[in-house]
Amino acid sequence: MSNPTVHELFDLSGRVALISGASGWLGSAMAAALAEAGANVVVASRDAASGKAAAEALSTEKGNRHFAVVLDQLDEDSIADGFASAVALAGKVDILINNGHAADGHDLSDVTGEQFNRVLSNSTGWFLLSRCLRDHLVERKASGNIVMIGSMYGQVASYPDAYEDICAGSPVSYHALKGGIIHMTRHLAVYWARDNVRVNCLSPGPFPGTGVPEALKERLESKSPMGRMGTPHELKGALLLLASDAGSYITGQNLTVDGGWTAW
Repeated sequence: MSNPTVHELFDLSGRVALISGASGWLGSAMAAALAEAGANVVVASRDAASGKAAAEALSTEKGNRHFAVVLDQLDEDSIADGFASAVALAGKVDILINNGHAADGHDLSDVTGEQFNRVLSNSTGWFLLSRCLRDHLVERKASGNIVMIGSMYGQVASYPDAYEDICAGSPVSYHALKGGIIHMTRHLAVYWARDNVRVNCLSPGPFPGTGVPEALKERLESKSPMGRMGTPHELKGALLLLASDAGSYITGQNLTVDGGWTAW
C-alpha cells in the first residue's frame, strides 16, 4: 500500500488484538475501539465470566469475531498459557494492549512491602506478555505492536491537597509502577524495532470511574487546565493511532491524554 488513505491507515480488519483488563472503566472503551476498527479482539481476564461478558459486548459489525482467555498477569505460567490460548482461538496475535492491573489502594503512609511489591509485579507480567507477542511475531515473520497503558501519575506527582480529608492519597506503588512502565516502553522499543515490533505507551490523565467521590472529582477538576475530567471514549482515537498503521513510524513514545494536566 504505497499511499494509503486515512481510512485504510486506521483500519484493523484482519488483525487480532489481545487486551487485558477489557471489562474495566477504561479497558472496555479501548476494547470497543479495537473492535469498531475491525480487529478480532481477544479479551484477557483473570475471571473467565468477566472476560466472556466483555468479549460478547464488542461490536461485530465488520464481520469480526471476539474471544476470551483466562490470564493472570501476576502468574508467569498463566501468562504463557493465556497467550497460547489466544493464538489457538484466534489463529494469531498482532497487537497487544497491556492494560490489566492488580491494584492496591494503600498510600505511602501505610502500604506494606508485600503490597508494594505486588503492585510492581504488574510490570513484570506486562513485560513477559510483551515478550510472548514479540517471540510470536518473530516466529511468524510478521510485524506488530504493543501499547502499554501508563498514566499521568507515571510522569508527575499527585497534589496532596486534592485527596486530603476525602480519601487516601494516590498510592505511591502506582506512581512507581507507571513511571517504570513508561521507561520500559522506551527500552523495549529500541531493542525490538529490528524485529518490526513497535512499542508505545498511552498515558491517561484524570479519568475517574463511577466509584470516585464527587468531592475528589471537584478538586481534580480545579487542577486541570480544561477544568473537567476525561471520559473513556476520549482514549479511543489515541489508542488507534498507536495500534494501527496510522502510527507506523511511532515507537518508543508516551502519548499523554490528560486535558493538559502535565502541561502545568
